[in-house]
Amino acid sequence: MISVIIPTYKSPDMLDLCLRSAIEGQQNKNQIIVVVDGFYDLNKEVLEKWSKHINILNLEQNVGLCRGTNLGVYNAQYDKILIVNDDNIFPRFWDTTLEDDWQEGVVISPNQVEPYPSMFKQFIIEDLGTDPKTFDLEKFWLFEYHYASGDKMEECGSTLPIFMSKIDYLRIGGWDENYELGMVADWDFFLKCQLSGLKMIRTWNCHFYHFASVSTNGEKRQQAEQAGHEYARYKWGTYIKHNPSSNLKYL
Repeated sequence: MISVIIPTYKSPDMLDLCLRSAIEGQQNKNQIIVVVDGFYDLNKEVLEKWSKHINILNLEQNVGLCRGTNLGVYNAQYDKILIVNDDNIFPRFWDTTLEDDWQEGVVISPNQVEPYPSMFKQFIIEDLGTDPKTFDLEKFWLFEYHYASGDKMEECGSTLPIFMSKIDYLRIGGWDENYELGMVADWDFFLKCQLSGLKMIRTWNCHFYHFASVSTNGEKRQQAEQAGHEYARYKWGTYIKHNPSSNLKYL
């Protein structure tokens, strides 16, 4: 069984589609934790709609993506955890597929389908919808079924979503809560994983759809990303670098 952690903020339409795909696409009854990072009333209708299938962690105030994710992991009942943003869509049979890929000492990144060109060359670029209103879940599931390879895994992970051991997550300290809006915190996290000896594996056996940061506007995102890189330099003594071929992070 898997504990899924889904932090959410102010995107109820996105959350609704994310939860529908997670619940209808699973084979087993997994633990699905929705971390409501403030603005509960805005998400209330969606949370009540799926309340029989999810655990709601209401933080009552906005504490930020990193702290919210950490608190979600602390509430995980199972050691196998899957961290997914609310702008991701789950493929059909996601849970059994990921459990088949499970390995000790490994952080698994399911590959992604995005509507726009990506910095990650492993992603599949296909416009199946740029927002929940234009997205067809059944169409995506059919598309994903034809792309799922069944046996392809390579050491070029280091992208969200991530599937790993809760113990490993806690051992390296989880997300650093000092990153503004969570920007660059993923690079920091993946670097810590690598330094601790965890392997960063990508699986093509299932793909998640990603709407590509529709919840953060361009200017604010750029400012937060630059602030994140500056904090990383302050913390590590140098900027965190990215290998575009392997997606591995280094100093």
